Amino acid sequence: MSVVVIGGNDRMAGRYRDICRSYNCKAKVFTQMPADFDSKLGDPDLMVVFTSTCSHKMVNSVNQRSQRHNIPVERIRSASVSALKNVLERYCG
Repeated sequence: MSVVVIGGNDRMAGRYRDICRSYNCKAKVFTQMPADFDSKLGDPDLMVVFTSTCSHKMVNSVNQRSQRHNIPVERIRSASVSALKNVLERYCG
């Protein structure tokens, strides 16, 4: 399963990847918005958005991509490790 994590803390990006790996998921983590964000999102199985640390422009791009490609989006207020684990537990078991 492929997961894209949007938002969160810069110093936690590696930790987010490690957590996804522990659930046998491939992960891309975007804590900042790159120049060609839409094309870098790809076609993942799940997108996780940390809403408290994410710009509106990034959220809008995620919403448009999810509607076009029918990708589930989980919105989490906190950018904590336990919140990410809870989401992955539901989707990856």
